[in-house]
Amino acid sequence: MRMRNLTPAKWLLSGALLTGLIVPAFAASEAEIAKAEAAMAAKDYNTAITVLEAALQNDPDNIRLGSDYRQAILRKSVATYKKEGNPVDFDRCISFFEKLVAGHPNASMAYLNYGFCHVDKIAAAGSITQVLLANTALTQFTKSIEIKPSWIALYTRGNSYLYWPVIFGKAGLGVADLERAYAMQKSEPTRAYHQRLYISLGDGYWKQDNIEKARAMWKEGISKFPDSKQLKARLDRKDDDLKSYIDDQLDPNKRVDTDLHEIWEAK
Repeated sequence: MRMRNLTPAKWLLSGALLTGLIVPAFAASEAEIAKAEAAMAAKDYNTAITVLEAALQNDPDNIRLGSDYRQAILRKSVATYKKEGNPVDFDRCISFFEKLVAGHPNASMAYLNYGFCHVDKIAAAGSITQVLLANTALTQFTKSIEIKPSWIALYTRGNSYLYWPVIFGKAGLGVADLERAYAMQKSEPTRAYHQRLYISLGDGYWKQDNIEKARAMWKEGISKFPDSKQLKARLDRKDDDLKSYIDDQLDPNKRVDTDLHEIWEAK
């Protein structure tokens, strides 16, 4: 999950657990997770951040810890500055993961969350910096795939390519990644987050001007997820109305929710 105004920024996210390509098990103790969650609930973000940094040092490839850590950083920024985004806090996240992957170069999910640190910062950055952040995020997503080609990493990178303006010709790269994720998905039990793949892959075909294939993908998705508002909205629209809707959904100036809770909640 298509970018406009030359600002390839932000990604729509989701995750999955695939046979043979399963993301690392959650090795962190329940006590650590519970402590961090309690601190978050109490809006004690400093404690949550400290706990999660320590936990990630012991379990760097834990996607849940990485996602929760990024959310703690984001929530602290929002709470402290009364606006979305604070470069200092986001830089702490980026710096932490930079050191984490340096010490654990085979931690695929650490690279994935490292990439998301850059995505999280995009909404707080200027247009030129947004492009740099988006490119850096793509680099980390690619590294995650090189280490372990999981559904979530392929979906994330594929979806991110679609934010680029058509003139850059990256839609094909996005479709290629999303088709790989789709092949994995087809061999697994249906999960709620799978609807995201149908949305994004359809959008990828749409960006390639293959409207027939796009609508076929959205129809397949709605057959499995009849309550999906986004799939319904695409199928109910045509021509300029459809373009306006998709452009609005992919507005690079809107912050995207990069919380990956769907992954472990689906287990």
